[in-house]
Amino acid sequence: MTVPPFSRRRALQLLGLAGGAAVLAPALAACGSSSTSSALPSTAPVSGRFEGVTLKLLVNQPHVTSFRDVLAPKWAAATGGMLDVTASPYDQLTSKQILDVQSGTGEFDVFDYFYFGLGDLVDAGALTELTPWIDANAKQIGVDGYLKSVYDPYTLLDGKRYGLPYDGDIHILFYNAELLDRYKVAPPTTWDEYDEVAAKITTDARGAAYGAIVSGQQVPMILGCSYINRLTGYGGNLFDDNGKPALTSDASIAALKHLVAVAPAALPTPLQIGFDQANTAFLTGQGALLDTWTDMALRAEDPTASQIAGKWGAVSLPVGGTNTTPRTALDAGFGLGVSTATKNADAAAAFITWATAGPQNLVTSSTAGAGIDPVRGEVLDSEGYAKVVTKAIGPIRQGLNGNPLVWPKQAGAPKLLQDLVDQLALAINGSQTVEQSLDNAQRGWESAAT
Repeated sequence: MTVPPFSRRRALQLLGLAGGAAVLAPALAACGSSSTSSALPSTAPVSGRFEGVTLKLLVNQPHVTSFRDVLAPKWAAATGGMLDVTASPYDQLTSKQILDVQSGTGEFDVFDYFYFGLGDLVDAGALTELTPWIDANAKQIGVDGYLKSVYDPYTLLDGKRYGLPYDGDIHILFYNAELLDRYKVAPPTTWDEYDEVAAKITTDARGAAYGAIVSGQQVPMILGCSYINRLTGYGGNLFDDNGKPALTSDASIAALKHLVAVAPAALPTPLQIGFDQANTAFLTGQGALLDTWTDMALRAEDPTASQIAGKWGAVSLPVGGTNTTPRTALDAGFGLGVSTATKNADAAAAFITWATAGPQNLVTSSTAGAGIDPVRGEVLDSEGYAKVVTKAIGPIRQGLNGNPLVWPKQAGAPKLLQDLVDQLALAINGSQTVEQSLDNAQRGWESAAT
């Protein structure tokens, strides 16, 4: 393969991880779009024995349990191979994967990648193209079994495939049924009702609990999800029918206004609430409403980790304005890809086939703390999965079987998404109006498009 030359300047760009994905734009602009890599041969295996082979994985921090505790022992039993799992914070994952390849370190064989970082990874020459291999082995891989809502978004870029889907990742709305009953309110179906429920509980509870938990940490995976959940609720999209940014649409304005307006009724302080803080607050009964990933169903029902076991519920994301059809988004989903720096391509190819197959997808999706949602129809439709997610199965199936909004994933997408959430945060903290923030984001996205 050929990768752009590595330099001290590029190392500093990629190591500037405090800004998360935002550091990637200048680096990737310098790389251009001319990176090429050899494709995995169509003859590469989809299974086999791999005694003595240790695959090194660089994965999203919330997925560690799924790889280390669930899959590693099963992979060893099935193939004789070993897994060495390294976790990265979610706001550093894509940049660390690129750095591993372009620095020449080449430590890792398999990447657990954000799908919205796919373009940056490919542009940087970090992911092996899998198209010939997938096409030649489609039946053995079980391509037809992947959910249509996630297969292309998570693996396909400019007509070529670079991975297999691993984590479905949509949001639904969870609620604390005990709090709703105590304060005599019903689960909301619209964002207006959500506001009313949140305000009443926060007011009446007088500090004992909050009506809403709004995840607002200033990274795409957190604040980006909260905004996009409301955007879809109001019937909006990130782009219009002509592919142009639509960040100043009526739906977009309504979505951000909602985030601003609900802040006083939310767990303090939304812009400081990340994944772990939101989960802890909900599981300890501090908040009544939380839009988050569907694996919360397993966490909430686990009495060893939750104080609300048996006292929660879930519905589809609310709607707003003139929109009456619930719709979710593919909020920070993941695929598994083979690093271009791997020296264990055969074992890596076999692993991503095995790890995304039905039996493994079922066990990871059914394990509390694994952080995995279904990517296969057989898992989503199974009685086994329905049994563990209990009351959440309806909205989960509705979301993944529907037409979820797909985030941008071309080269530079993480930078655009970071720029967007930076502007959203300025509106939420009162530094700018909603309209100013969205106008700024719109101009930035339009400029990048030209």
